[in-house]
Amino acid sequence: MLGVLFLFLQTLLGAPAPADTLPHALRPTIAPADTLVRIVPCPDVQRAAVGTILFLGNAVTKERILRVELDFHEGDTLAVADLAARLEANRSRLFNLQLFHTVVVQASCSGGKWLIVFGLQERWYLFPVPILSLADRNLRSWLDRSDRWKRVDYGVHVVRSNFRGRNEQIMANLQLGFNRKYELFYEAPGLGHYRRLGLGAGASYYQSHALDYSTLGDRLVPFRADDNFPIQRLYFTGGLRFRHTVQFLTALDVSYHRERISDSIRYRNPEYYLGRTQREYLDVTFTTTRNQRNTFAYPLTGKYAQLSVSHRVFLGRTAPSVTTVHATYSRYLALGHRFYYSIGLSGQARFAEKLAYADVRALGYADLVRGYDEYVIDGRHYGLLQQGLSYQLLQPRNIQLGSIDNPKINSIPLALYLNIFTDAGYVAAPSHLPQNRLPNRLLSAVGLGLHLVTYYDRVFTAEYTLNGLGQTGYFFRAEFPI
Repeated sequence: MLGVLFLFLQTLLGAPAPADTLPHALRPTIAPADTLVRIVPCPDVQRAAVGTILFLGNAVTKERILRVELDFHEGDTLAVADLAARLEANRSRLFNLQLFHTVVVQASCSGGKWLIVFGLQERWYLFPVPILSLADRNLRSWLDRSDRWKRVDYGVHVVRSNFRGRNEQIMANLQLGFNRKYELFYEAPGLGHYRRLGLGAGASYYQSHALDYSTLGDRLVPFRADDNFPIQRLYFTGGLRFRHTVQFLTALDVSYHRERISDSIRYRNPEYYLGRTQREYLDVTFTTTRNQRNTFAYPLTGKYAQLSVSHRVFLGRTAPSVTTVHATYSRYLALGHRFYYSIGLSGQARFAEKLAYADVRALGYADLVRGYDEYVIDGRHYGLLQQGLSYQLLQPRNIQLGSIDNPKINSIPLALYLNIFTDAGYVAAPSHLPQNRLPNRLLSAVGLGLHLVTYYDRVFTAEYTLNGLGQTGYFFRAEFPI
């Protein structure tokens, strides 16, 4: 037992234990010493029962939220032939909880039974991030204002992950100044002994001195008011989470919304809220997600599928009901020799007798044809295809910060990929508006990018893109594009 613990502590520190320091029965015989899955089989035994499952390193995380992710338990029989794949699948589940820097696992024979040990390196779970930004479009515009010190947004954004050690999350935003935001959200993906049923709740209140009230030339037209708020939004949300594992989730949410615009906005665009300055509605949303990617931050293999169906009912029957269906599917393949291929399909269909301007968003918001970043394409329905071929320039490695003793922050992971991509999208609008040329036409783009994968699942991309309009540009993003 002491030899197993020593092996895992050495692995977590990045220095595998020499094989000759361990008893012969504990020396790795199947996997090399630097892998994340190690097996020490029982001599002349093809199958064995699981005797003990241990977790090391979970100082904050409760053991029961780890056990429910596993697809085996004490007493189950596991075969040597498929044990490596089985352990890797379960190791990946724990890692994709996004609570740990590192997860390693070893299975060894102890008294004719499997002794399975998971070694964990926990992350830092509390992140207060200060908010300080200018309310104008650039520094020069801000300096030209006589009331410049009133035109600043400031506050704090706080995220507490793994709250109470139960994989719960609390997020709060307090933003004051020119644009104001007050938000509090709580997410518990699984409660109870089996962690199958969870809940989410939140509230948000938002005020802004600026609002994009129309689309002209496929670009948003802004309106700014220093003495009042052209837009105010309030909403409350709550819902249930049905959780089989971290890879298979279903959610049912109900939210109440109250939104108000100023008379100036209604004057400039009467269709913004269909002739009204205020509206109230309920959203009921059903979402199911199947996430079988090898890692959630920057996947290289596996697949992902999500289906969301939402129905909006306006209180007081001030507008027709709206039903929205959104679907996403992605596939990731390892081609060998450090090449990887990814393809993603997404689409939306929106059904209503009549839509307000605020509800006709399509591409250019959550989904985007890369290279069309400066445009928005309005419409009811859209489809998007994205493909990418990546080459691993820098294999994943850790940079150790010797001056910092805390293992939660003293190791910076780095990986770098060169990516060639193509995108294609189409937005279907019921009628072509003469002031916008991009709805009801094929949008396409090709480009070259660099993807940097680093600290706490952060992905940074730099891209050079040529779009279907013949325009080129450099773009920087902080997320994995597919």
